[in-house]
Amino acid sequence: MVEIKLSLLQTVTLAAVVYYAGVLLRREVPLLNRLNIPSAVIGGLLFAVVVFVLRDRALNLTLDTSTQPLLSVAFFTSIGMGASVALLRTGGVPVLLFLGLSVGVCFVQNFLGLGLAAALGQPPLLGVLAGSVALVGGPATGMAFAPQFAAAGVAGAEVLAITAAVFGIVCGGLAGSPLSTWLLGRHGLRVPGGADTSPANVRTPDEPEPAGLRVLAVNVDREDNALVRNLAILGLAMGIGSGISLLIEGAGVTLPAYIGAMVAASLLRNLDDATGWLGIDETSMELAGGVALNIFLVVALMDLKLWQVAAQALPLFVLLASQVAAILALGILAFRLMGRDYEAAVMAGGLVGFAMGTTANAVANMRAITGRYGPAPRAFLVVPLVGAFFIDFINALVITGFLNAWR
Repeated sequence: MVEIKLSLLQTVTLAAVVYYAGVLLRREVPLLNRLNIPSAVIGGLLFAVVVFVLRDRALNLTLDTSTQPLLSVAFFTSIGMGASVALLRTGGVPVLLFLGLSVGVCFVQNFLGLGLAAALGQPPLLGVLAGSVALVGGPATGMAFAPQFAAAGVAGAEVLAITAAVFGIVCGGLAGSPLSTWLLGRHGLRVPGGADTSPANVRTPDEPEPAGLRVLAVNVDREDNALVRNLAILGLAMGIGSGISLLIEGAGVTLPAYIGAMVAASLLRNLDDATGWLGIDETSMELAGGVALNIFLVVALMDLKLWQVAAQALPLFVLLASQVAAILALGILAFRLMGRDYEAAVMAGGLVGFAMGTTANAVANMRAITGRYGPAPRAFLVVPLVGAFFIDFINALVITGFLNAWR
């Protein structure tokens, strides 16, 4: 049997290869693309399975994961840069209402998980990990918070988190559009403009892209281009955030390192909205955060210890099946709260998408409906604003509260 220990540079190099393998697999396997499973997750999980098969038989591999804390802080700092009060006001009452509902989803998932985990004889925090951590939060939040849950007594937290996140992504991609279709048929709803929602009424709408999805143009010959400037602002927020975290820890409250950075990023973003001093560019921040996220996810998944999850597989499945039922019920509630009309039905499918998976799931669910029946511009404003900019920020604070209360 061969023992190999990779250096930091070798680990990152291997991660790049594994990530691109995930990109190729998603491109070649239509189901993976349709379910919006991230390339980093595909490649990282495949590598983890290979390492598991070879472990103690042919090869034991040790990775250098020392970059993980920095990458995690960088990603969540970029999330904090999206927490703009001005942006929230722009969306108006529907965005506030949908955000309130989404925050409620986080609490429902966590309290449901706590109760079921205790009833199954498992650590209560396993229910939170399989709740808003992995479902609303997705793979990134799940893997970022996993060490905190492991320290609080949830064995195999990393494997459990990514298993729950992938399960949620698949279910969110499969269940969202059927829920919207069922609501349309049950309530006999009509598309604005007079078209009905019968299967024969097929059209291709011109939907706006979700907020933030724009092409980044960078003049590489200039040292003060948008990307470089925003990387500097990202670093500034991370530095200020470390000071905020130290102050909070001094008060006796234990928080993940990136909470302070998220708060600092939000403060800088809203200062820039009011003054324009910093010139924060959302696309640059998304690019920086996306790079940090993909490297973080691939390395974290490559280092998964899959053998740790076997004893908790059945309780985890029960938890997740219950969460799916609860989210579908909350999707129906979203339909009622958002107006009981065609756009509300589209938003219900969007809620199911990101409450169990990612914003990409939400957008795909909504496009599946609007591609068949007609455009829903209000839904494409409200859901991506909440799913891409606000709920991750608030969810991190909610998770931290549950961690400290049930540690």
